Amino acid sequence: MIKSFKVEKNEAKLRLDSYISQKDKDISRTAVKRLLEEEKIKVNNKEEKLSYKVQENDEIEIQIDPPKEIKLEAQNIPIDIIYEDNDIIVVNKPKGLVVHPANGNPDSTLVNAIMAICKDSLSGIGGELRPGIVHRLDKDTSGLLIVAKNDKAHVNMSEKIKNREVKKTYIALVRGTIQEEEATINMPIGRSLKDRKKMAVIKTGKEAITHFKVIDRYVTDKGTYTLLEIKIDTGRTHQIRVHMAEIGYPVIGDLVYSNGKNEFGIEGQCLHAKRLEFSHPITGENMILEAPLPEYYQKVLKQLRGE
Repeated sequence: MIKSFKVEKNEAKLRLDSYISQKDKDISRTAVKRLLEEEKIKVNNKEEKLSYKVQENDEIEIQIDPPKEIKLEAQNIPIDIIYEDNDIIVVNKPKGLVVHPANGNPDSTLVNAIMAICKDSLSGIGGELRPGIVHRLDKDTSGLLIVAKNDKAHVNMSEKIKNREVKKTYIALVRGTIQEEEATINMPIGRSLKDRKKMAVIKTGKEAITHFKVIDRYVTDKGTYTLLEIKIDTGRTHQIRVHMAEIGYPVIGDLVYSNGKNEFGIEGQCLHAKRLEFSHPITGENMILEAPLPEYYQKVLKQLRGE
């Protein structure tokens, strides 16, 4: 189904997301962001950013796909809980676990596991496919993930993520020797023009900023490697993986952005969300949480150290 709107004179200068959510109460700002990412919103037959200010006579078309119902069921999937209270739960997601149910993964996801843990207290149960999840990790990335257990915590935590008030620290093992001790990568990321299933550094992409600091370097008969501490200012899809591959140092075990090389024979990738720092969405308490590297990741590092 295509929904069409023509901007009136008194509606000009509104942000694109504000305009659409005002014109159609069934489309929230969050939904507008998702639809833009999926390239399903066109302004005068071309893509625009979320912050685009609409102009008089702009013609806006929105492609709305019919909803595909996925019945969410609680499933007893073992999850390492790092912290839990009445408002939030922070888990150490294992590699290989998909966060959100989708058409290709209708169950056996983190959401199904969280539903079993939180029962009826989980924010959003009753229709949404992503109850309580306020940010994400790729399927084969392990580490810390925050889940809201009620609507107030969900809204407040989402705002903190949006305003970059949640400090995320990752540990990544990359192929090659990085000479700099620390550096910042500032390259826009968007959907690849060559392969729509992948992301890429492209001029028309969205701002993406990644900071890295060298922890250790390794020289072995397999090749050279660098262990990094990485912090991100933005949360673009596949951001760390795309940025590191773009500058010539792909993440070990990343089959998508490292030309399929996997010299350690691991399932998953050496990218772990190790630390989160944020203020609690309800109490305001400063939270600093950490999760240890998964066993397979530690084994790779022991190999590199000759242990």
